[in-house]
Amino acid sequence: MKVGVVVAAAGSGTRMGIQENKVLLPLDGRPVLAHSLACFASMEEVAELVVVTRAEDQARIEQLVQETAGGKKAKVVLGGAERQDSVYLGLKALAPDTEWAVIHDGARPFITQELVRRGLETVQEHRAVGIAVRVTDTIKRVQDGVVVDTPARSELWAVQTPQIFDYKLVLQAYEHAQSQGIAATDDCGVVEALGHPVHIVEGDYANIKITTREDLPQREKVAVGFGYDVHRLVEGRPLILGGVEIPYHKGLLGHSDADAVTHTVMDAILGAMGRGDIGELFPDTDEKYKGISSIVLLEEVAAIMDQEQFVIGNLDITVMAQKPRLAPWKGPMRAKLAQVLDIAESQINIKATTTEGLGFVGREEGIACQAVVSLLQRR
Repeated sequence: MKVGVVVAAAGSGTRMGIQENKVLLPLDGRPVLAHSLACFASMEEVAELVVVTRAEDQARIEQLVQETAGGKKAKVVLGGAERQDSVYLGLKALAPDTEWAVIHDGARPFITQELVRRGLETVQEHRAVGIAVRVTDTIKRVQDGVVVDTPARSELWAVQTPQIFDYKLVLQAYEHAQSQGIAATDDCGVVEALGHPVHIVEGDYANIKITTREDLPQREKVAVGFGYDVHRLVEGRPLILGGVEIPYHKGLLGHSDADAVTHTVMDAILGAMGRGDIGELFPDTDEKYKGISSIVLLEEVAAIMDQEQFVIGNLDITVMAQKPRLAPWKGPMRAKLAQVLDIAESQINIKATTTEGLGFVGREEGIACQAVVSLLQRR
């Protein structure tokens, strides 16, 4: 498989209200364009990189390609008046023995190797592949300010790049478009105009195109917090962990429901924010917290996070209990915590372990819990 990549980078920053090419704007310490170039340069499947740019950016982009290509065969060529002209020039600059052409917009820096490989696998059967995501908003066709049609949302996809093709097919399609005066808004449209079907591969909603200032991710502050809690096991109390009641003949002793998992999570979050601990926020000397569900308290901590503009990156929890066996309850705990914290279950990891009979946990006198959380703060 010989893969050539054409990266379209001949645009400008007009819609962003800037003078320079938006692909040269900084993103996480590197130009926007560098991110997609690094992705392709690190892929074994890619044999050649061609970047299409405008004359005023040529020197800077040549330097960037040299720094990023990682030893790959790479070149920079000048584009045309429109994106379609530029891509055609980029395709013609690829080696004649190229088998598969990957066409990507340099203003999409969040491309992943996994997404490219999904497209490369599919294109070998269908010869023409578009990367796209399902439309989540209702779309209206409007003329003179009046709705004239509402297409079925289930049939609508938002097309991204890369778009991947049999090299000879896409070159033929571009030659056909040029000779017939056909203008398309993307590469799939050019191939469609030739009469060849395009197969859609599920894309990634994170694979956005930088078009306006709002598309550039805001800087984030990362904060890490640690939590630890212990409660004694006693008769006559329900055993509640992570907001889930677990069948057992003993429960945890405490002023509230003594949910050690949720207490630990709250302390970790408060620690990351520099907001003290649950003892300060919900003192056990206050009768209004007597017997209260710790999930209710976690909701208050989540509200503080929202006020401080923090969101959870990930949460890692370790529960230490000799008995009962907690493995069957990790899923329900994860689901409950994710619901309260308004995050995906995949952002929470729960580990349950014994202490091999050692210490107060091993003697079945109590349960201990630890948690580490990472928080991201928009600023």
